[in-house]
Amino acid sequence: MSQSKRIYKIRFVNEGKIYEIYARQVYQGQLYGFVEVEELVFGEKSAVVVDPAEERLKAEFAGVKRSYIPMHAIIRIDEVEKEGTAKIVALPGGKADKTAPFPMPAYVPRNEGGGD
Repeated sequence: MSQSKRIYKIRFVNEGKIYEIYARQVYQGQLYGFVEVEELVFGEKSAVVVDPAEERLKAEFAGVKRSYIPMHAIIRIDEVEKEGTAKIVALPGGKADKTAPFPMPAYVPRNEGGGD
């Protein structure tokens, strides 16, 4: 598969929901602790059939050239043959959308000095 034809499915957690998006470029960027996602791909549907979840994602990412997703929010990144339907799914448990997780550092240094 050529470099320009690669498509990645990215699943990540954002505001108590699981986002599933498709992109042509995904890489570790210069911003420490973030994965860069470029060239988002949305399915080309006919005007008759409209998927409201995908339309919501299109609206949310409209005008976005590059997105930075925190590493600790990433669930999985897969290289796929073709794009699927982008979607947002609620996390199991139902209460996740009412609370936000406390941000955790990507690196926690160990105390090497032996003293407290």
